[in-house]
Amino acid sequence: MRNCNYLLNRAAFFLLAVIWALNCQAQTDSIAADDSIGVSLVTFYPGDESFSIYGHTEIRVQQGKQDLYYNYGVFDFNSPGFVYRFVTGEALYYCMPIPEQYARLGMEGRRMVEQRLNLTQAQAKRVRDFLVINSLPANNTYRYRYLTDNCSTRPRDIIEMAVQESTLNYGKAPGAPTYREMMSHYGKNYAWQQFGIDIVLGSELDRPLSYREQMFVPMVLMQAVQQATIERDGRTEPLVSRSEVMVDASEQGLVLPPTPWWCSPLTVGLAVLMLALVVSLRDVRRKRVTRWLDSSFFLVLALVGCIITFLVTCSQHEALWPNYNVLWLHPLALIPAVCVWIPRARPLLTGYHWANAAVMALTLAAWPLIPQEANVAFFPLMATSLLRSVSFLLISARQSA
Repeated sequence: MRNCNYLLNRAAFFLLAVIWALNCQAQTDSIAADDSIGVSLVTFYPGDESFSIYGHTEIRVQQGKQDLYYNYGVFDFNSPGFVYRFVTGEALYYCMPIPEQYARLGMEGRRMVEQRLNLTQAQAKRVRDFLVINSLPANNTYRYRYLTDNCSTRPRDIIEMAVQESTLNYGKAPGAPTYREMMSHYGKNYAWQQFGIDIVLGSELDRPLSYREQMFVPMVLMQAVQQATIERDGRTEPLVSRSEVMVDASEQGLVLPPTPWWCSPLTVGLAVLMLALVVSLRDVRRKRVTRWLDSSFFLVLALVGCIITFLVTCSQHEALWPNYNVLWLHPLALIPAVCVWIPRARPLLTGYHWANAAVMALTLAAWPLIPQEANVAFFPLMATSLLRSVSFLLISARQSA
């Protein structure tokens, strides 16, 4: 319900933005010539919804009586086909100016920090003019990219555009984490969400990042801007002239408590492996395959493999390929899921299990050499796949003896 209210409120603000854009020239004319322009970076700490666990960034522009927060994180969930377009990487997000009195709506309880940027009036005007034009209905949509073009990278790029004639120095990066490590840090309490991310996103998520690339996370951008310096007229000055905590809430944000250990992906994976071990020992002893287990287990692997295949072939999202999870999650797993019920398909089923046993054994042994970090919950599931193939082959051998 909170999510729905948030989206409805943001959709209403979009209408306000259109009205504001149509009257922006008249508003600009009403500003006194001596009204200075103030530009700030505003950071909201993580929320409790899955889409808000990385935080949020906006740009605040103040001049005279105008006080607007420019938000690049607005989307219309109710637009036709939004879910499909979001999955395929074609969802459109909006740049929307929000009046100051509405800026915190939907952000209640989240820590909010404002950093006033040390810009000349020419640079501040450059930011204001860019945002006015970019928020016009003809210009205010963009193709969202969760790693390289989002509500945090856009303000970063606008700041760099504003100070282009000066030298901007972000300082020394605290390290060189990967995208996956950063996403795991902010999603550590959302084990199943991170499990899904680790399944569908491939090895591109595991390369070390430059400091600038790390700024796809709003809190990293905030920290970088806080320590950044700017060189102009032969002087080195801080990029931030002042910093203010506008809402003094937890620095951990509103994230939910950690997923209980007993329903985490790792626990579920180990439970599946233990069930498969017990059933496989019984199957070998009685020389009969438990078909319901193989059918349900391999069907799940096949369905997830179909999702990965769809995303790789049809989605424009980033970091989907190469994805080494296709070694154990692929549509070919439909063969054991279906053929286990068809006696005449036994040769095909036997061939699959020979190939699967070899691939699973090599994958488990060689994963440390693969340039993709695996979720720890993957290994019991890969071991289950190997176990069921080996048990099938042992049963076939004993039946032929």
